[in-house]
Amino acid sequence: MEVSANTPAVVTGGASGLGAATAQALAAKGAKVAIFDMNEEKGEALAAELGGTFCKVNVTSEEEVDAGFAKAREAHGQERILVNCAGIGNAMKTASRDKTDGSIKHFPLSAFDFVIQVNLVGTFRCIAKSAAGMLTLEPLSDEGDRGAIVNTASVAAEDGQMGQAAYSASKGGVVGMTLPIARDLMREGIRVNTILPGIFNTPLMNAAPPQVKEALAASVPFPKRLGYPEEYARLAMTMIETGYFNGEDVRLDGAIRMAPR
Repeated sequence: MEVSANTPAVVTGGASGLGAATAQALAAKGAKVAIFDMNEEKGEALAAELGGTFCKVNVTSEEEVDAGFAKAREAHGQERILVNCAGIGNAMKTASRDKTDGSIKHFPLSAFDFVIQVNLVGTFRCIAKSAAGMLTLEPLSDEGDRGAIVNTASVAAEDGQMGQAAYSASKGGVVGMTLPIARDLMREGIRVNTILPGIFNTPLMNAAPPQVKEALAASVPFPKRLGYPEEYARLAMTMIETGYFNGEDVRLDGAIRMAPR
């Protein structure tokens, strides 16, 4: 599907990082981009810069997601593109001993559930609602192409580190549902793909001390650096615009394989 002038698109987590880079790449091709995010200041500023629309959305909220899609569609029309970048992470061992007093604790189930609700259920919520909207559209070609969806997982879906049980489970779920969803939507001309990013130079990573970033960069086989958000955006655009790209989960990681810790 070619991205051209006025193609409606929605990017979740679009106010910064991977989502912002993707929103910029879409807008550069003329797409009308709606940014779903919880950061109003950054989201409003980027939407104004791109000539798009900001929608304050928490992907764990049914009501906010519905309101976000309604606002985006009123401004730009029914989206043909959805890119899911909204997500969170945490780190805690499944069970462990306190180093000072030897007391035993386990991963709080409420914290585990929260990560699943944002990264997995939130992603599926946006996919399901966007796909239902895309079903109302006329095909763009004789092949029946109606739209494209790109999701964000992580290399932690395949080689999660210590403390990443919740994060890895959530991202593994995104990988696991990609092919079934692509098959669910195959007769409707909606393609679904997922990117598994490695270590990227996002605002969250920028907060880390320089020595930490240098050590992480050195762990990447080649090139020995953190990934650029623009590289994620280029792969997302390839998935959107290449009609034979469907049902795939693709690592974008400089060949890194994460160590246990």
